[in-house]
Amino acid sequence: MTHNRRHQRRFAFQVIYSLVFGREMSKDSLIKSFDNFWTEEEFDMERQDSYAWTLVEGVFDNYDSIDEIITKHSQHWKLNRIAKVELTILRLSLFEMLFCPDIPIKVAMNEAIELAKDFGDDNSKTFVNGVLDAAAKGAQRNEHKTIQSGNTES
Repeated sequence: MTHNRRHQRRFAFQVIYSLVFGREMSKDSLIKSFDNFWTEEEFDMERQDSYAWTLVEGVFDNYDSIDEIITKHSQHWKLNRIAKVELTILRLSLFEMLFCPDIPIKVAMNEAIELAKDFGDDNSKTFVNGVLDAAAKGAQRNEHKTIQSGNTES
């Protein structure tokens, strides 16, 4: 059965969350882990054609740069002190915000807040929203600076 992006995002969240507990996972072990979960869901598409795989692989491939952004915008919170659920939601959402141009930033943020409501505690949605909002404003400032510098070079 084909599931919508929200369902695939929730699925991707669960796979990415499981990575938090693994040691130095390789791409091969990531694929095996994903495929084990995937067969249980009975999706009617191949892994590589799914939005869930785009998210899982994207977070895996961009882990360090995403974590840098979380560190920059989490205001005095070290990564190892952020709850694993919130950290996973932030990684997933920031990947969508930064690397999926077809997903509006507001949609990525709203989906992250929904995940925080479903999987986090009472404070999760506020924390996730605060970090993502700061990151979105930072991204817009950087985009604005790039546009300005491009205009001055002409």
